[in-house]
Amino acid sequence: MELSCPVPRVETERVLLGHGSGGQLMAELLGRVITPGLLAPGPAEDAALVPFGDGQAVLSTDSFVVTPRFFPGGDIGALAVHGTVNDLAMRGATPVALCLAYVLEEGLPIDELALITASVAAAARSAGVPVVTGDTKVVGRGAVDGIYLTTTGLGALLPGAEVSAARGRPGDVVLLSGPIGCHGTAVLSAREDLGFESEICSDSRPLHRLVARMIAAGGPLVHALRDPTRGGLASALNELAAAAAVGIEIEEARLPVPAPVAAACELLGLDPLHVANEGCLVALVAPQAAEAVLAAMRDGPEAGSARAIGTVTAGTAGRVTARTLVGSSRVVDMLVGEQLPRIC
Repeated sequence: MELSCPVPRVETERVLLGHGSGGQLMAELLGRVITPGLLAPGPAEDAALVPFGDGQAVLSTDSFVVTPRFFPGGDIGALAVHGTVNDLAMRGATPVALCLAYVLEEGLPIDELALITASVAAAARSAGVPVVTGDTKVVGRGAVDGIYLTTTGLGALLPGAEVSAARGRPGDVVLLSGPIGCHGTAVLSAREDLGFESEICSDSRPLHRLVARMIAAGGPLVHALRDPTRGGLASALNELAAAAAVGIEIEEARLPVPAPVAAACELLGLDPLHVANEGCLVALVAPQAAEAVLAAMRDGPEAGSARAIGTVTAGTAGRVTARTLVGSSRVVDMLVGEQLPRIC
């Protein structure tokens, strides 16, 4: 008699929480259901280049459903500004204007709405981008969780920017702007009252000024940019490798994981490579420009600890590997399922 192991059943008829993870399930949902017939074929980008007059505008939109709405280092209002500003920056753009839409649940305290709105305004002023229009909807109790925000950003392409997820080339240096894992562990700590708040804060911040320095230093030799939000650094690297049909190898010893984040992830059984970030970026840069771009990154408050963490290879297309501390190599997969829901 022949024996076989049962194959786990994959849900194909209903949306799962994991479809919003930024990992494999989300990629499958986008590729199978959402993008066919809706978007032109091409690499998945954080923002779109749109013909406008004699040039190009950059456009991006994002919704924010984070819980709790206030967490160490930020809140849903500032996060909505930073997230969309950063998506524009990942295409080499500087933000020009933001649109803001509220979906409010009946019963939301007005004082809380005022605090979130003040945070949006402060974050927009700090980023140097105005909120120019928006919309407000109110739904019944239980239809949403208090408040959801959607921000749409309009950006202008920086001179010399030719940034795309598909432009990674063998030999490129992989640069990381700063520590990983802070946002996800800060939000989880606040959500579950785990007591990490005094040690771990979200890294939520705008990155467009950092990107402007990088483009000024490297121009079109800055090939690709990605902010590793949902799905963490692992998913971002896999997306870049797949889009450019290249391999990526990173050095585990070079990964900047703060000690409190590493301890929290070990306690909770999380991989820091899969934990969301909101204030760092990963870049693929031609080797002849890597030192100049790295110096430009470090010349500012967003990336004082920026470093090279690996290289782009001509190996298996779409595969990311990590050289471990003991000298072996392991495959770094995209996040499967949903380890931290409602993270942004």
